[in-house]
This record gives sequence, structure tokens and C-alpha cells, in this order.
Amino acid sequence: MFTATCITLVPEAWPGPLGVSILGRARAEGLWALETVDLRTFGKGRHRKVDDTPAGGGAGLVLRADVAAAALDSVPANGRPRVYLSPRGPRFNQQKARDWAAGPGVVLFCGRFEGLDERVIKARGLQEVSVGDFVLAGGDVAAMAMVEAAVRLLPGVAGNAASLAGESFETGLLEHPQYTQPREWEGLAIPDILLSGDHKRIEEWRLDRSKALTFDRRPDLYAAYSRPPPSVAPETGDEPD
Repeated sequence: MFTATCITLVPEAWPGPLGVSILGRARAEGLWALETVDLRTFGKGRHRKVDDTPAGGGAGLVLRADVAAAALDSVPANGRPRVYLSPRGPRFNQQKARDWAAGPGVVLFCGRFEGLDERVIKARGLQEVSVGDFVLAGGDVAAMAMVEAAVRLLPGVAGNAASLAGESFETGLLEHPQYTQPREWEGLAIPDILLSGDHKRIEEWRLDRSKALTFDRRPDLYAAYSRPPPSVAPETGDEPD
């Protein structure tokens, strides 16, 4: 079963949005599991200290390597990637969500303050992953978003698996515009083609709109979508007898 384990200083923030709607229902049905590990329990001294001032000086506090390592070592990886939520890492994307959903789960270390001692990142082989080009107070919100992205891809979670196939990023394009009732609202009508019943033309229209939206809003995605696949070099050498 897909299991997400989250090491955090604020376990009371969990499960948050992961505990409601289809995600909460799927968890209650045993389709996936969520565990939280309170980093504070591994803290040092009477006050369970988890951080200290940066070596070399500077503002803020840094999470201690010994504390973080003890928390990580308490969690069996069982083939799961160990991830540190960090703006330094490559940005999380739909492909990463698919990769996680295809595996046994993920172990997420949610940082706080100025970050985590570099030594434990390297010594424990943590993958740094970013939710975007901005900074949060801690890694929990980012971790929840990533877990949600992966869990909703698990079989049985979304209910209608076909609804996932045409979503943004699944085809390399942004999703086409969506419409529903009423047929006319504030003088704006649903495009006639969507009411035509001609499924072939509807699919062509949706693809065209997806391409146009992606070209306009995410030219980087459109360039990757339009790029031809790499050619395969012909094999060289003597032909077998």
C-alpha cells in the first residue's frame, strides 16, 4: 500500500486537506496510508532542542544533523524515496507524482527555520524537491501538495479514472476550457460545438484549445510538446551470418 511518512515539527497540521474529500475517503478505505513523525521527540535535552545557530554566523536557526538523522533512521524506507522539501531542489511536477504513485510511497522531511544541516542531506541521501520558486515558513504545505498529487493517481482514489487522462500536464499540454449548465450565463454561451453531439469534432476542438492555451501561457511546455522525439541512431557493425 502506498504510504506517505512525514517528519515534521508541526504534526498537528496533518492530515489537513489530505483528510477530506476523495483523499480522506480513500485513506479510510485503506487505499493509502499516512504517518507523521514528530521531529521534536528526537530533540536534545530537557527542552527537546532541535536547532541551533548557523555555523559561521548569520540570522535564524538550522535544524541539527543528529536530530534529523535520528528521526529519519526511525522510519523504515522500504524502497521509498527520502525527500527533503527545499527551494534548492528541482521543481515537483506531474511526472514526479506519477513516479511516486507507481511505487510504495515516500518519506518526506519537512524543514523549518533556515533549513537543514547539509551533512544529513548528503549522509542520508535525501532528494531535495521544490514546490515552486518561492519560500514558505516550512515544508508541510509543500509536502501535502505533493502527497495529494501522487495519491489521487492511485487506483480507486479518483473514482472515475478516465477523468485523470485529460488533465493538465498528463498529455504535455494544459487542459482545455470546461463548461457546464446553464447553457447561457450573463450573456455568455457554451460554445456550440460542445452541444453538437459530434464527439470527433469535440475532441478536435478540445485539443486545439489545449494547444492554444499552452502556447499562450506556458511556451516552455508547448516547446517540449512540439519537439520531435530523438531519432534512433542506426546500428553499426557486421550483419550476423
